[in-house]
Amino acid sequence: MPDESQAAAHCATNDLVGELVFDVIVVGARCAGAVTAMLLARAGHKILLLDRAHFPSDTLSTHYVHQPGLAHLHRWGLLEEVLATGCPTLTSLSFHSPGVRLAGPAPTLGAITGGCAPRRLVLDHILVRAAVEAGAEFRPCSNMLDLHWRDGAVAGVVHGTRNRTPQLERASLVIGADGRNSTIARLTRAPYLRQDPRLTYTYYSYWSGIPQQGFRLYSVQGAGTACIPTHDDLTLLGLAFTRTGKPIDNRDRQQTYLSMLRQTSPELEQQLADAHQEERLFCCADQPNFFRQPHGPGWALVGDAAHTKDPGPARGITDAFTQADMLADHLNIPLDDHHQVSEALTHYAQWLSRAFDASYQYALHAARMDVNSHHQDLIDNQHDPAYVDRVLRAYAGILEPSPRRNEPLVTGAPSRDPAQVTPW
Repeated sequence: MPDESQAAAHCATNDLVGELVFDVIVVGARCAGAVTAMLLARAGHKILLLDRAHFPSDTLSTHYVHQPGLAHLHRWGLLEEVLATGCPTLTSLSFHSPGVRLAGPAPTLGAITGGCAPRRLVLDHILVRAAVEAGAEFRPCSNMLDLHWRDGAVAGVVHGTRNRTPQLERASLVIGADGRNSTIARLTRAPYLRQDPRLTYTYYSYWSGIPQQGFRLYSVQGAGTACIPTHDDLTLLGLAFTRTGKPIDNRDRQQTYLSMLRQTSPELEQQLADAHQEERLFCCADQPNFFRQPHGPGWALVGDAAHTKDPGPARGITDAFTQADMLADHLNIPLDDHHQVSEALTHYAQWLSRAFDASYQYALHAARMDVNSHHQDLIDNQHDPAYVDRVLRAYAGILEPSPRRNEPLVTGAPSRDPAQVTPW
């Protein structure tokens, strides 16, 4: 609930005219928001989908979609369209650190034989188009200005563009799918249920001339490089490294990126000699780790707005699909029945906390990039097919790690459960 000063500002929204009434307004049209809008529209609800960006457009991303994420796309009838854009299926994975090469075929999940890493301006456009084809109304370049409140509950949004007067739209439910810095979360004062420190920086760009050898990850103590083939025969080279507390001068970012890419692997250093960086460097220093309260009267959160973790395991897109699917399933009810909606969102919140706890712990461990803590374990077991399979399946999210409460995922003791071992 807003305080008195906020309430006074919100009262001004009553002067705006809201001609249309929607069942649900989804704010944010990237992976979580577009899919939520699509599924709710397919279920017969009247949906308004808003995003401040124009589409198609790019956004910061690891790009990688794990097998469970592709299984969602297959079930929704969208996988063939994604693959038809020329995005390669990555059917092999390899993890490299000094003295270690842990490699194997990508774990399968039903008919899904690997992961893939579509460019976001391609993937997000497909998802938004699917939402529109399902019946959702999409308004790009729409800035969220305020929430409309009624009787203590969110009852709509005020949005606008540079060329239009702010517009009020009413709905039974407003869903924030607007990322880790969610405006909906801020305006509803959604509390954090858990927060952990930011642990890494990520730099990446797109390269030509890199051998396309499946998904590869090179790791040294404190840093790692992911080599991920994507569209147009390009490879995303993503560098992650731990935060030292010393800020990096913006003028040094490109040199830092190139220097650390070479440091992570002699093999990669050789390949860079014949490669060319095709686009500018993308940098992300704001990589929080948290769970937020994902619902309240008249509102809900999904995707990074509800739960964000370090991008090292590349779970963001896959998790967004899973959350959107579950939220839409819970909302397969009469949305004008506030009691049913409240009960459904409570169950969704309980599910979200349970479903992502283990992978959250996994991501926090990975973000520390403490290769030394489990290096001997990898050396001793890298030629054991069963061990390798469990590590690869855990990374893909097919076999979830299940750490004991208050116990680190990896202690350095040999022969730990490989599902708890991050390969960097």
